[in-house]
Amino acid sequence: MKRTTGLLKVEGAGGASHMFSEEEKIAFSEHINNCLRNDPHAGRHLPLDPNSYQLFERAGDGLIFCKLINLAVPDTIDERALNKRDVINVYQKTENVNLALNAAKSIGCQVVNIGAQDLIEGRPILILGLLWQIIKIQLLSQISLKNFPELVVLLQEGEDMASLLKLPPEDILLRWFNYHLARSGSSRRVTNFGADLRDSECYSILLNQLNPQRCALCTESDLTARAQHVIRNAVAIGTAVFIHPQDICSGNKKLNMSFVAQLFNQCPGLVVAEEVLSSFDFASLELDDAGDSREERVFRMWINSLNIQDFYINNLFEDLHDGTGILQLEDIVQPGVVNWKKVNKNPTSKFKKVENCNYAVNIGKEMGLSLVNIGGVDIVDKVKKLILAIIWQLMRKYTLLVLAQLAAHEGLTEVSEDHVIQWANQKVASSGKSSTMRNFKDQSLKNGIFLLDLVNAIESRAVNWELVTPGETNEERLSNSKYAISTARKVGACVFLTPEDIIEVKSKMIMTFVSSLWITDLTYQRS
Repeated sequence: MKRTTGLLKVEGAGGASHMFSEEEKIAFSEHINNCLRNDPHAGRHLPLDPNSYQLFERAGDGLIFCKLINLAVPDTIDERALNKRDVINVYQKTENVNLALNAAKSIGCQVVNIGAQDLIEGRPILILGLLWQIIKIQLLSQISLKNFPELVVLLQEGEDMASLLKLPPEDILLRWFNYHLARSGSSRRVTNFGADLRDSECYSILLNQLNPQRCALCTESDLTARAQHVIRNAVAIGTAVFIHPQDICSGNKKLNMSFVAQLFNQCPGLVVAEEVLSSFDFASLELDDAGDSREERVFRMWINSLNIQDFYINNLFEDLHDGTGILQLEDIVQPGVVNWKKVNKNPTSKFKKVENCNYAVNIGKEMGLSLVNIGGVDIVDKVKKLILAIIWQLMRKYTLLVLAQLAAHEGLTEVSEDHVIQWANQKVASSGKSSTMRNFKDQSLKNGIFLLDLVNAIESRAVNWELVTPGETNEERLSNSKYAISTARKVGACVFLTPEDIIEVKSKMIMTFVSSLWITDLTYQRS
């Protein structure tokens, strides 16, 4: 490795070189130390020396990634599926890293061109890129109207709650920052997490607004000294900072955004009278039932995992309602199906949005989707049940098309759900197990045992049967379901369902789970 200003150059094979940020390496190492220092398993890797390359050397067994994912979105990974011994072999490292990569996709990370071997070998750029996505989700995941109803004070004239729902968390943070700047009487405003924060003045005002007793305004003329004062103030209100003065002064956008998110999470400083809150319809933020809420999240994460350029879903219904997102999905599922000359790329009027959505519905019908009694206006009006129905059919079609491509060598030109069921039963039987499934609504699936048998049939080392229960009570079923999802991910399956989907035998989610395992099995055979 060679150092240039703020960056380190990695010399690769064949003379290729790649640059990565020294600032990010230091900051992420410190954040991991702050978050995981007391963890009974990852703790053996800590503390990381931020000024060394220990982050890259010690992340290769997957434990740090898996632990951070569970901090970002609790219970994503069943830690019983992890290989946690002090010394583990390459196969066990691969299992852990597979689990981390597939779990990362399930919480919204876009994992592009990263394989298990890349992390095991400690490739700095890929490790820092994945860590950044996980840390970002950890810091931003709670910044929403649902968790902080007080955010309604950020509404601007003429806006309603839907306007806030459209905003990604980063934009909400900027609004929040400017709200406190305005309350202070300052004329300063921030429009980015880079140049606008370099002089630390806005940070000084923000912290003084959040806690005037502990956070005196910074009066230093030297920018580094002022940034140091800002960080001391943040620590004084309990923030576990991992930003450094030079990161502020250089305008490091990632680390500044992380710092602002930490300040918000620590002390949002928003107070709204109860009568004001009662005037808003927060019930409209909820879906009709918990099952639909889980579907919305699954579909959102699946779409994000497709790595569509310049397209990331924060709110399924808001982000798809102008039709462009659904059209992009249709073009991913069946390349070339969309004539983009007919699409209004940035529609602002309802008329243009309805045009897009009508076109998306027509294309869906051409693709063989069942869209009876669904019109473009339903998508524009964000009719949740109908949008969920459209996305489910696209996800199903995409999954079966991927299977058909992989299974072509077995003589299958088209794959149906019946083929998936037949394969699953044959696979389990070939491993010597007696469990079966009649269909994806088979109530015997709720105990998770058939799904664990299927994972075991693909990779016999994946399941520790001492951890599997009879699945006779809800508690035992939940235990088996959590374990089945994590063992599927560690053998390489990219699955998005929740344990509750298995317990409740949600046929759509069960179908995608089993199909993903077949995709994994076919991939094993090809390699």
